Amino acid sequence: MQCWEGEENTNPGIQGMDKGRKNYVAHCLVLPYPAQGHINPMLQFSKRLVQRGVKVTLITVVSNWKTMSNKNITSIEVESISDGYDDGGLAAAESLEAYIDTFWRVGSETLAELVHKLAGSSHPPDCVIYDAFMPWALDVAKKFGLLGATFFTQSCSTNNIYLHAYKKLLELPLSQTEYLLPGMPKFAAEDFPSFLNKYGSYPGFFGVVVNQFANIYKADWVLANTFYELEQGAVDWLVKIWPLKTIGPCLPSMYLDKRLQDDKDYGVNMYNPNSEACIKWLDDKPKGSVVYVSFGSMAELSEEQTEELAWGLRDGGNYFIWVIRDSEQGKLPKDFVGTSEKGLIVAWCPQLQVLIHEALGCFLTHCGWNSTLEALSLGVPLIAMPLWTDQITNAKLVRDVWKIGVKAVADEKEIVRRETITHCIKEILETEKGNEIKKNSIKWKNLAKNYVDEGGNSDKSTTEFVTELAHRCAASK
Repeated sequence: MQCWEGEENTNPGIQGMDKGRKNYVAHCLVLPYPAQGHINPMLQFSKRLVQRGVKVTLITVVSNWKTMSNKNITSIEVESISDGYDDGGLAAAESLEAYIDTFWRVGSETLAELVHKLAGSSHPPDCVIYDAFMPWALDVAKKFGLLGATFFTQSCSTNNIYLHAYKKLLELPLSQTEYLLPGMPKFAAEDFPSFLNKYGSYPGFFGVVVNQFANIYKADWVLANTFYELEQGAVDWLVKIWPLKTIGPCLPSMYLDKRLQDDKDYGVNMYNPNSEACIKWLDDKPKGSVVYVSFGSMAELSEEQTEELAWGLRDGGNYFIWVIRDSEQGKLPKDFVGTSEKGLIVAWCPQLQVLIHEALGCFLTHCGWNSTLEALSLGVPLIAMPLWTDQITNAKLVRDVWKIGVKAVADEKEIVRRETITHCIKEILETEKGNEIKKNSIKWKNLAKNYVDEGGNSDKSTTEFVTELAHRCAASK
């Protein structure tokens, strides 16, 4: 393993590490899974590393980088590898399973080529921080004698459940109605991630989430985008078996501790947000009156569900912003568009700016981990409407553990009906229960800020990682 010797590092966590000789500036390669919800938190963590004097190179896949807009990451270098589908990515593959098989093979080969190339540079890499979805990256790192840190972009609670499935400590298909896992509250089987409670669905993704742990024992660090207070039981249990550090929430600094003055957005977008129109529309609305609706960058609603949601929003009589990607807008009822004077429909919007706007009353969300953490960190009450994967588990935590929202419960056809949607909105905005949820939301907002601020547990964990990295680099010289 090689380390860069050169400029003095001013990070207080590293200074004094070895008085009498120069400090080392470590170089980390950061490899996210090529989806917006995986890139964003890893990119934010990278900014925190750069703040502490670490050199970071973000590794994207060629197909992903071509489609990104707003590539505003000047402090971080970028390199690309191939997923085997350079001209289309997942959309060009014949199936999800084919994409994963090809990406895992070609990605491993092209990552090895990149590491070999960079090893001969003036500042070779020391460590690969890789998305836990892609454990093959750790094998490549170890082949070249580099350190490896796995990065979980989902909650520790979810990964605790998946770990039990990997270890075959959960019988699949699920045979019980309730489960009590170490460090966790009691879960109904239906609150487990969809890959488990609907065993056999999406076998390609099931393999990805369960096999995250195949070689985790080789990892030098395990990093998680969460904070200790949020998942205390799960973290306490996992830290006994992994070198785990909680370093979240990974949001732009200006929404939390404000220590990185130019850090106001994630830095890359796979979609073009209609920022001006969204914020201008919100500026004219009363405080706490708007329902924000978004299901993220991947989720797809059925035509029937889209119709029920449309009429539920209109019938509620509240102002709403609804993010519907261009590819999904054809599912809207033909007689809906233009009939709701209180609604704004956009293909994409600046979510963080919307969430902090004083006009916002609540967020109707699929409960992807990023959206959940963003809302929790910014004090926004949630209406949980999960669709699949870890969203179902996150919704359970939102409603029953953190108590920052309500759940829009689907019927026997797995459709959330318009009456349910209208009821949930009124419950948040107009009832005493809604007031309690708002108070809890503010409590968690303050905790999230404290954890990433100077001296907070997540801040300390990040500093510890950098210090340990520097020590191991120095020791290898």
